Amino acid sequence: MRFKDFLRDKLLTISLLLFGLITIEIFLAIYPIGNFIKFYIPIILLVLYLIGIVIEYLSKRKFYENVFHTLDELDEKYLINELIKTPNFIEGKLLRNVLEQTNKAMLEKVNQYKYLQEDYKEYIELWIHEIKTPIAASKMVIENNKNAITKSINEELDKIEDYTEQVLFYARSNTVEKDYYIKKSNLREIVNECVKKNKNILIQEKISINIHDLDVSVNTDSKWIVFILNQLIQNSVKYRKEENYSEIEMYTESGKENVILYVKDNGIGIRKGEITRVFEKGFTGTNGRLSNKKSTGIGLYLCKKLCDKLGVAIELNSIQGEGTEVRLVFPQGSYTTLENK
Repeated sequence: MRFKDFLRDKLLTISLLLFGLITIEIFLAIYPIGNFIKFYIPIILLVLYLIGIVIEYLSKRKFYENVFHTLDELDEKYLINELIKTPNFIEGKLLRNVLEQTNKAMLEKVNQYKYLQEDYKEYIELWIHEIKTPIAASKMVIENNKNAITKSINEELDKIEDYTEQVLFYARSNTVEKDYYIKKSNLREIVNECVKKNKNILIQEKISINIHDLDVSVNTDSKWIVFILNQLIQNSVKYRKEENYSEIEMYTESGKENVILYVKDNGIGIRKGEITRVFEKGFTGTNGRLSNKKSTGIGLYLCKKLCDKLGVAIELNSIQGEGTEVRLVFPQGSYTTLENK
């Protein structure tokens, strides 16, 4: 707060003071009073008023500087009211009261939307639970009536099942910490489960799976990692080179501080300028906009979000026309071991 701005705010009271002093001088001029008294009275009043203004300015400046300093250091700006002290001047008290009221109103509104979001999330989870029953029943009917038509229907049901699973994980992605269980998990078992889950589409598209060096355990939630790997495999299938031999390679490298799981393919790859954006929500890129590629831009975004929640780093490199490499980096060490025993 600058002093000249403060004085500008006091312009009305200063004008009234000057008017009063001039009036006093006019009345004093009527009476036979010494010049010392005539000058002393208005000067002392003016000096005392200016001293009061300076004291008031210093007090308010200190308060507001503290407010702005605290505000700059806060990540959650709405908590400012909890950290500032109640000032000794009326404007500051009124400001603090306003902050209290607005903060209370904001929290009530946030809680209202929070409850609505929870209701929506519960409905989505219930819907997914219910939709799995007719999907499973349909697959059973197909199993007992195998032919070219039912085989095609079964492939579409697999896609529906994958999309419903993606919706479920998306709905739970903001509360992963409430729905995951960290334990020692074998990566070969996780990868085998994921390959088995996708065996029909892999066989249909004639995609070879090259798995090696996976006999290593990491501390993670196997259910969430299976989902992440499932998204990566589906991407590899979707963006394969249809005219060439297609392969997905999965293996690990172990270090002192981490275990890296590699998922490589020899598909169409990603443009260089788009690699840094593949984890953005809704980003489909050039490949996703191709007429035969129905991309939502959710898969890799969800993978990144879940990996961040699990403490697993996800990295991606790609060369257009040659293929894509995704790395899942699992932290290993004393801290991870102790936390998850």
